[in-house]
Amino acid sequence: MSGPSSYQPQNAVLKWVERRLPIGGLIHSSFIVYPTPRNLNYWWTFGAILSFMLGVQILTGIILAMHYTPHADLAFKSVEGIMRDVNYGWLLRYLHSNGASMFFIAVYIHMFRGLYYGSYKEPREILWILGVIIYLLMMATGFMGYVLPWGQMSFWGATVITNLFSAIPYVGESIVTLLWGGYAVGNPTLNRFFSLHYLLPFVIAGVVVLHIWALHVAGQNNPAGVEPQTEKDTVPFTPYATIKDAFGISCFLLFYAWFLFYTPNFLGDPDNYIVANPGVTPAHIVPEWYYLPFYAILRSIPSKLGGVVAMFSAILVLAFLPWLDGAKARSSRYRPLSRQFFWIFVVVCLVLGWLGAQPPEGIYVVAGRILTAYYFFHFLILLPVLSRIETARPLPNSIADDVLGKAGKLKTAASALAIFGLAGLLLVGGTGTSRAEDAHSQPTPPSLKWSFAGPFGKYDQAQLQRGLKVYKEVCAACHSLNYIAFRNIADPGGPGYSEAQAAGLAGEYKVKDGPNDQGEMFERPGRPADYFPAPFPNEQAARAANGGAAPPDLSLMAKARGYERGFPQFVFDLFLQFQEKGPNYITALLQGYEDAPKGFTLPAGSNYNKFFSGHAIGMPNPLSDGQVTFDDGSPATVKQYATDVSAFLMWTAEPKLEARKRLGFQVMIFLLVLSVLLYFTKRRVWANAH
Repeated sequence: MSGPSSYQPQNAVLKWVERRLPIGGLIHSSFIVYPTPRNLNYWWTFGAILSFMLGVQILTGIILAMHYTPHADLAFKSVEGIMRDVNYGWLLRYLHSNGASMFFIAVYIHMFRGLYYGSYKEPREILWILGVIIYLLMMATGFMGYVLPWGQMSFWGATVITNLFSAIPYVGESIVTLLWGGYAVGNPTLNRFFSLHYLLPFVIAGVVVLHIWALHVAGQNNPAGVEPQTEKDTVPFTPYATIKDAFGISCFLLFYAWFLFYTPNFLGDPDNYIVANPGVTPAHIVPEWYYLPFYAILRSIPSKLGGVVAMFSAILVLAFLPWLDGAKARSSRYRPLSRQFFWIFVVVCLVLGWLGAQPPEGIYVVAGRILTAYYFFHFLILLPVLSRIETARPLPNSIADDVLGKAGKLKTAASALAIFGLAGLLLVGGTGTSRAEDAHSQPTPPSLKWSFAGPFGKYDQAQLQRGLKVYKEVCAACHSLNYIAFRNIADPGGPGYSEAQAAGLAGEYKVKDGPNDQGEMFERPGRPADYFPAPFPNEQAARAANGGAAPPDLSLMAKARGYERGFPQFVFDLFLQFQEKGPNYITALLQGYEDAPKGFTLPAGSNYNKFFSGHAIGMPNPLSDGQVTFDDGSPATVKQYATDVSAFLMWTAEPKLEARKRLGFQVMIFLLVLSVLLYFTKRRVWANAH
């Protein structure tokens, strides 16, 4: 990629290959001797981080596709099967789902770094435009991947986003029908999205090759924004840039691993642990956090077509930056006015992201319109004007001179870290707000002490056994556990039963099977591989027996329930790994039944519960003191029942929780040691560069 190579293989086999396919020379010239500006800071390591994350996403995606079923009736269950029944399936799925968030975090830092240091200016216009194309492909890939688990939020997100194309005059409706493969989001839609989600990462990889090719032809930009002039301005890519990138990747992996092993659902939406239901719309439909700024722009325009145009224009305007910004100085370090407006623009993007997670009403709409106007004002008016009126500070004569003048670097890095920290807090906070289930209309459930909380938490086996007993004798009359097999209760980290006890428990149930040789369905005793049978033969029977509403499956109840923690609790939750919103909510719900207060109108057929949304719940109080007797002598009280069954439901929602935390501790220790070793190696290597 970098022109003729000086590579001279010494091995006879390598010489033979090199004469016919000079791949060794290509690697040598592109990744060994390639001249790299010596003043690159750590913001430049995000290019390597993105390449690494693309590899992770493709590899984990290929393996997940081996176990995933792209069918509307089976997709949700196949994903839960990956989490429970595939060896390290939970790890692969969390690597992939959290990897998408890490990918976008890295790409946003990469893009803002390019904006700040003017990496789009001549001669790097094609390099920049290829980056914008990669970003668009990433957005399409991420959106389609979000739909595949076929959860409640992903289903309705797909419905809303694909409906946007209907705003296109004349052909919009036809395009939507083509995307859906019918007249509503359904199985054909899922198949198409799965096919494209599998294909697009390879297209991204192809464009990334072009991106890197263009980078090696034009050369890397640098914080000073001046071109290398002598050999003193550059260092060979290996070992200097290689070891620096390796250290940057190891630090990023520590950040990634924290989310992966300790807060894997922190950036997701609880509604996606509910199977897609076309008949029930979530209270607030929001996309993943990395689309929120553009979602806010979409909603800020009163016209549907205008919103779609504004949203796509907000991305496409980036491709025209090389011609909108005509300033000769590249780096904002030497452009005082541009630097101030850059940080204002960053704050505007963050607030737009926060607004994207808020309900589209009142002051949120007004603020969204003002900031949308500023977003376009920044690119279309401010940058062209600044390039004409701004007087840049004197540029360094060379990169070597810039290396000697380090003043201001720490200040810039600290400002950037503060801004991106604020970005994370706002977006995560906004996402958390969007997940809240009418949090303003109900008191926050009290938090209990759980044995499985924290980085070293373990399930209390006795508590799980008591919870299973409460489920069998009370909850199983109406609710099923469709994603838990009898054999799971003998798995490590579970209630602690033996395989014989699991088989014995399975034998207590009658399971419907067939057809037999006569073509008839029959009942047989349960086996360890069977799943806990549902109390009703089908959904219609469940609805008929419960006043029209089918009781939800309890397997994922602890993950599908959440409530708003608000600021600053959600910040501490990230570090304290608070993941017990669901169990706390369930516990409180079971203890929250009271007589309706005076003045409260309770709908017919409902019961008052102070912790339930709207305080009116169809389910009557299922628990009463003395209802279940425990063999270990634990109190036969509602409080004890509620606590035990909530712990059991937390385990059914994630049977591999203990394995996740245990592996996470080992990985974090390994990455810490690796990062320290790479840091000192990097210092030793770079000591020879000065």
